[in-house]
Amino acid sequence: MHDIRLIREDPAAFDAAIARRGAESASSQLLALDERRRAIATALQAAQTRRNEASKAIGQAKAQKDEATASALMAEVAALKERMPALEAEGAEVEAAIEAVLAAIPNIPAPDVPDGADEHDNAEQHRWGTPPAFAFEAREHADFAGPLGLDFEAAAAISGARFAVLRGGIARLQRALGAFMLDRQTAAGFTEVIPPLLVRDEAVFGTGQLPKFAEDLFRTTDGRWLIPTAEVSLTNLVREQILAEAELPMKMTALTPCFRSEAGAAGRDTRGLIRQHQFDKVELVAITTPEQSDAVHEAMTKAAEAILEELELPYRRVLLCTGDMGFTARKTFDLEVWLPGQACYREISSVSNCGDFQARRMNARFRPAGESKGTRFVHTLNGSGLAVGRTLVAVLENYQQADGSVTIPRALVPYMGGITELRPA
Repeated sequence: MHDIRLIREDPAAFDAAIARRGAESASSQLLALDERRRAIATALQAAQTRRNEASKAIGQAKAQKDEATASALMAEVAALKERMPALEAEGAEVEAAIEAVLAAIPNIPAPDVPDGADEHDNAEQHRWGTPPAFAFEAREHADFAGPLGLDFEAAAAISGARFAVLRGGIARLQRALGAFMLDRQTAAGFTEVIPPLLVRDEAVFGTGQLPKFAEDLFRTTDGRWLIPTAEVSLTNLVREQILAEAELPMKMTALTPCFRSEAGAAGRDTRGLIRQHQFDKVELVAITTPEQSDAVHEAMTKAAEAILEELELPYRRVLLCTGDMGFTARKTFDLEVWLPGQACYREISSVSNCGDFQARRMNARFRPAGESKGTRFVHTLNGSGLAVGRTLVAVLENYQQADGSVTIPRALVPYMGGITELRPA
């Protein structure tokens, strides 16, 4: 959400920033609505003042037995009482229209975010590790992991497409990955949280999924939403709160199932675990002061990179361009892991600094140290640390062997009870 006062002060600069996102200008519409809102507020205040004056004058006229004046004043007060609710209703309507327009405008990109239309215009920052060289033709996980316990057919019979059943060793490997990630992220200073998986409208509005991306979510019959990421639950823990500056930065992590309809992904990644309706993810969320957010953004990205490095999975970091960033982000780093079966890097984590964009939607603020009254909006950040299913894919493909077995990364052996490889049944 944007501050209407900043748009009012420099609409040209706002339009230029939004144009970098490929979004249409909205300042003229907003300013017209804002002018109407202020005119209504002025008229309402004038009517209230006049009603008070006239009500007082009625008593004076009656005391002087001036019934004609008293009657005229009473008629005026009655007219004002009738007019004021209409002004209030119109004001509420205009206010709702302003909120609706503001809610549909994406965040403004940070100055160092490159301009671009899509992923082809992203800027690679660095690479880590060397893609493995196999003495055999590398395969995609969906082509060899069936005998290891990965079953798409059983899941399809129960739930339809984009679901999977994991059995035996591969189920244990997924559980090991989640536990490993949580241990590393809590050691990095993130507090573990087990949040709700079902949330209300205001929660998904606060983090920016509503109203624009409702079709990407699953909704229950009682009007709640299944979380698409623990970002929703974790970030909303500070909703409608005023925090003390000493509490910041607040860093949280959670391992949860996530649910996405993938409405905009028809025909993409229809095979395998890359794009599922239900998947596990370790989420990282930080609530900071504006001065802290850039440094915390870098630290969060490194915390995600550390998981890949300890698992010895080659990856690269890219800075997303304006056309590839999420709706709420002002700056995003994507981590892309090497998948030998596809012979390319694929996203495994996005770490975003949202600035005060989500905080304005949630009314989440902090009180600077030494101040008793003034408050400022917090900055919110979120990222994957990591997506467990995609990390499972990366482990399977990078550690695959010619006979269909998979070597367990050294960092995971303790979490696997000493098991060093998965062998086909």
